[in-house]
Amino acid sequence: LPFPLSKVQGTHPDCSVVLHFQEREAECLQRIRSESHSPGQAGQGCPTEWDGVSCWPALPLGQSRDVACPEILTVFRKSTGLIQRNCTEWGWSPPSPPYHSACQLETLGSNNDTEAKARHFVTMKVLYTCGYSTSLAALLLAIGIFCCFRKLHCTRNSIHIHFFTSFILRGTAVFIKDSVLFSDESIDHCTMSTVTCKAAIAFFQYSVLANFYWLLVEGLYLQTLLLLTFTCDRSYTWGYTLIGWGVPMVTVGVWVLTRLRYDNHGCWDDYSSVYWWVIKAPILLAIFVNFLIFLNVTRMLAQKIRCPDLSRTHKQQYMRLTKSTLLLIPLFGVHYVLFALFPEHVGVHARLYFELVLGSYQGFLVALLYCFLNGEVQAEIRRNWGTWQRSMESNVFNLATQDFTA
Repeated sequence: LPFPLSKVQGTHPDCSVVLHFQEREAECLQRIRSESHSPGQAGQGCPTEWDGVSCWPALPLGQSRDVACPEILTVFRKSTGLIQRNCTEWGWSPPSPPYHSACQLETLGSNNDTEAKARHFVTMKVLYTCGYSTSLAALLLAIGIFCCFRKLHCTRNSIHIHFFTSFILRGTAVFIKDSVLFSDESIDHCTMSTVTCKAAIAFFQYSVLANFYWLLVEGLYLQTLLLLTFTCDRSYTWGYTLIGWGVPMVTVGVWVLTRLRYDNHGCWDDYSSVYWWVIKAPILLAIFVNFLIFLNVTRMLAQKIRCPDLSRTHKQQYMRLTKSTLLLIPLFGVHYVLFALFPEHVGVHARLYFELVLGSYQGFLVALLYCFLNGEVQAEIRRNWGTWQRSMESNVFNLATQDFTA
């Protein structure tokens, strides 16, 4: 179905209040400009005026006008109260009764609550900054290990390197997004709309999508290994690359074009827009397919382990190759599925904790499972360490012998 042509304002509830008043103000100012250019509008009386809350149409001298309370439930309670202003020879009279009396303002949180929330978010930012920094260091070290040792060069570890890279991009994107959106506290984030901040959000969405799709590639490759009985077929490498990097690129490209055409407001960091499903649906699809792979791999593994003709060595190989991916598939998808069917402003604290704090350490966990706890990697490091030690001892012995003979 074609997208609707109307502009969508899918914003967080807090920002929707700001945008509502800005739209009403823009409409009122447009009305004032049109009246100023129209002949016969000037004369005695009070011109159209915006008082910060409502637009008061022009009124002849000595008359009064009533307006209703703004229809914003998060600011004003549902009220039938009216506010009146008179047109006097000195101009518009003050609103009577005042807005806070006639419209019954919603009770706002105390300063202590606001300060507690601010401290909570500062603490959370420190935690996920430490998490992403730890993950980035571990992932870079793991990539260095896979690249330095020639015996570790294979299709499986090449896929691991791509998977690690997607985590590095995700951590980098978080830091870039924070520096662009939250570096200056004086900026109004509800109305901020620059090319830089939109590019930062687009890069962040790409890194998140790539992260989930390289996890999908890990699952697909594991299933392929079990089906082909550990036959490393490099013909699948380009297909895996297209899935891991290509699908996210196409998805984010479609999302960017959609936002530019139909919903180009703010920094695109709102998740209540209907067009957010352009990003959300592919992620849910990757999680669903990974879950099916999880069930299928578990079934195949159980069959192979129960097979009496399978040697103990092969059973250990199956267990070693599957345990990491079988752990990561549910770990990466469960919390996302739990929150997928709820609006983005529901369970914000729990969502932020899972996606930011716990999610920031996922890269470290991946490096730990696929590299640092990998028996093949440990054996290769020990072998090279022993070779280096023997080489150093030989060099020291040769130098000592030369000095003695001299």
